[in-house]
This record gives sequence, structure tokens and C-alpha cells, in this order.
Amino acid sequence: MADAPKETLAGRQAVLEALPDHPAVKAILAWNADAFTDALFDRGELTLTVTPESICGAVAAVKDAGYNAFEDMTAVDWLPSEPRFQLSYHILSHQYKERVRLKTWVNSSDPAIESITSVWPGANYYEREVFDLFGIRFEGHPNLRRILMPEDWVGYPLRKDYPVEGYR
Repeated sequence: MADAPKETLAGRQAVLEALPDHPAVKAILAWNADAFTDALFDRGELTLTVTPESICGAVAAVKDAGYNAFEDMTAVDWLPSEPRFQLSYHILSHQYKERVRLKTWVNSSDPAIESITSVWPGANYYEREVFDLFGIRFEGHPNLRRILMPEDWVGYPLRKDYPVEGYR
């Protein structure tokens, strides 16, 4: 992205003013402007934060805008903050030669979000990994079950409240 500013831009309004023609920003705003809650452009990478109920539509919007490769997704546990879990989806555009990160948050009281496997089938194993290690459920996932830990394992090892030596 040749016209990107060199300094860090934080916040939705700053990014909208500095990058009004960015394809991912335009795609999400055209699809549902209310889904877009925050943005950060830092070190040449764009992170767009969307509401949890809009994640499937947001990834579909950026896919339609030319972001053609789903790279991966992961989670971060921000205990004791609420919402507790941050989900990050990394999507690449070969056409624009850049990636965009879509980020959303999930509460600990009901750690569930819609699966994006209907848009990106390659998200299947990443969602299973996040489910297995963090306990976040992906509604509509075709085969949501443990992928790394044994089926009878108790707890979710990457949660910050999980005992260092496991449950005994």
C-alpha cells in the first residue's frame, strides 16, 4: 500500500480519514458500517475490529474485496479483562500484496462465536484448535471437537486461569 502513512494511526476515525480508499475498510463499511468498531494501522499492518456477531459477514466482505487467502486465526486470553477473549483472523490479498487482521472479542460468560468455515473452509482446524485450547465454541462448525488434547481432557490449557501443572 504505497499511500499508507508512516506513523501509527489508532482509532476508527483516524484510519477512516487516512485510508478512505483502503479495500478492506471500504468493503466492511459498505457491507455494514455498524459492524466496524475500531481500527489500528501500525507498522504497515491494518487491524480492523468488528463486533462478534458480524465476524462471518466481515470476513466475507473482505474476501469479496480481493483478500483471497485465509492464513490463520488464533485467540488471546486477557484475564481478568472483560470481554476476556480476543480472536484474530489473518487474511492475505495477493492482488494488493498485503494482509489484514480482523479482530473481535468474546465474553467469558458465554465464549461462543459464529464459525467462519462457511466462508473459509480452511478455518476448520484453526477453530478446532482454539476450541480445544481456549474453550471458545464456534457455532455452526461442521466438526467441533478436540484436535490436540485427548477427548476426556478436563479444562482448556491456554486459558490464564488453567493451573500450570494441570488439574490433578
